[in-house]
Amino acid sequence: MIEKHHSQLSVCKQCQLLDVNRNRLSPRKPKRVDGDEAVMKEIDRIYTEFPFYGARKIMAELRDIGVRIGRKRCRRLMKTMGIEALVPKPSTSVPGKQHRKYPYLLREAAVNEPDEAWAADITYVPMYEGHVYLVAIMDWHTRAVLSWRVSTTMDAGFCLEAYRDAVKAAGRAPGIMNTDQGCQFTGERWIEAVEASGARVSMDGKG
Repeated sequence: MIEKHHSQLSVCKQCQLLDVNRNRLSPRKPKRVDGDEAVMKEIDRIYTEFPFYGARKIMAELRDIGVRIGRKRCRRLMKTMGIEALVPKPSTSVPGKQHRKYPYLLREAAVNEPDEAWAADITYVPMYEGHVYLVAIMDWHTRAVLSWRVSTTMDAGFCLEAYRDAVKAAGRAPGIMNTDQGCQFTGERWIEAVEASGARVSMDGKG
């Protein structure tokens, strides 16, 4: 709402009328101290080689080459650079305790033809800002990815879309549809869709 080049009202007057602190008109400059640029170059070098290192290990590497730095400063610089350790995030296979569990039908089963059995799973994909979840439907025999979908939430909707697209692409449902026991795959919407298509539901056990 502030017009810097208003013909009648100065910026100061506009701030008074709107009851806005003038200091908030421009983003706060990131905290920097002398030597930060050089340290960030070293952090970038270490992170490029070891992208799974967090602030603690990067700090240790910096100290090994003579850079005196604390963990808080290291974390701050990593945040400024927009980097974080590429490590597994919380499990995407959260069970739905109230849902029915189905037996695992593929134990010692011979899958010799396409569309005898499919598998589905969800994985976590880190992004520059935030993350998304990816579900993929794969043919057990050919290992071909039949369809996939991404979502910013873990609801069952994007899994159902992927399954329906896979059935459409293959021209038929599989004999067996295997998943883990995540709540997306034990819920009524998924089970009803799979069974309505003519496939048998199979679920991995723990381990």
